[in-house]
Amino acid sequence: MKVLVANLGSTSYKYRLFQMDGTDEVMLAKGGYERVTDFGSVIEDSIAQLIQSGHLKSVEDLDAVGFKAVLGKDLSGCVVADERCLKALDDYREVAPAHNPAYANGIRQFSVKAPKATLVALFETAFYQWAGEAACRYAVPAAWHAIGIRRYGFHGASHKFIAERSAELAGRDDVADRVRQLYVSGPGAEPAKPFRVISCHLGGSSSITGIRSGVAIGNSLGFSPQSGVPHNNRVGDLDAMAVPYAMKTLGLSVAEVERQLGKEGGFLGLSGGVGNDIRDIKKAAAEGNAQAKLALEVFVHEIRRWAGSFYFQLGGAEAIVFTGGIGENNPDVRAAICANLGELGITLDPVRNEATRTEGRISADSSRTQVWVIPTNEELVVAREVKRLLENRKVTH
Repeated sequence: MKVLVANLGSTSYKYRLFQMDGTDEVMLAKGGYERVTDFGSVIEDSIAQLIQSGHLKSVEDLDAVGFKAVLGKDLSGCVVADERCLKALDDYREVAPAHNPAYANGIRQFSVKAPKATLVALFETAFYQWAGEAACRYAVPAAWHAIGIRRYGFHGASHKFIAERSAELAGRDDVADRVRQLYVSGPGAEPAKPFRVISCHLGGSSSITGIRSGVAIGNSLGFSPQSGVPHNNRVGDLDAMAVPYAMKTLGLSVAEVERQLGKEGGFLGLSGGVGNDIRDIKKAAAEGNAQAKLALEVFVHEIRRWAGSFYFQLGGAEAIVFTGGIGENNPDVRAAICANLGELGITLDPVRNEATRTEGRISADSSRTQVWVIPTNEELVVAREVKRLLENRKVTH
């Protein structure tokens, strides 16, 4: 089975082609385009390149296209990307303006460019379907809740990969199998022996998730990707009254508030304009820039706050995992997050931590909780779930 995974941004298109046969999972090709103004043209060009390189005989050789969709109104999980899916994306386009319009456009373009391929959307919210209602509710008026204002959680593909891979590394095949079947048959009964993981996806956007025996209990991101930990140029958690106060005091329109929150907040705002790339911020902090130093401190503080929250909710943790570009490549950030936690049974090995940029354990042998670096693979998760959906449809039809 050949599955193309499409990752679409407002002006970017990246893809990976997978051969998914039985237990064999092979990435055949990958590519991408930036500053895209015509998605139909670049999608057509990418398919032509795959044919020219011999990875596809023709467009009909493509069995499915998987989309790492973000947020749909009244729809989640791994679903066929049909008109119902498109409506769900369109209805929440204002909540996820950088993602939903792009994915809706991409799905429509692929339906024309690859008409025989099955189009499948794996929503980023899917991993949180089984979180308890208390973890999902805001204390908003009932009418607000009725129109869908609640905690959803995002980065689901990444955290699901971590849930499965951390269980494999810990020798918990029962939990890994549970994760594999989540979107096919639901979580089922919880294993008698729990396996508790705090997954820290730290990158251009960041989130923390608590995972009990392969099933998420919550995520630091809430109604939109603007919430949770401050990251890139996203603000993170913000008191609800801050927005109307800023509008009245600074004379801002709704559109300008949205622009400033999405373009001028996060690392960029915290660092006093240094930038939204942690590499630039770390360089400025090392040179004595106080605002850049503060940006790093706030980032670490908020990660510890959310990880600590899930530690309490889980009643402890067998593993803490760092993933994403920042989580995988910044041992100093990992050390700051795990500092002074020895009484909780969390102790890093400084040598292991400093040396690790790929998959590896970075905790001390004496640490009761294992701490790992595990590079994530969101595209592979999408390809796996597309394959499972198609195979399950064959069985049930």
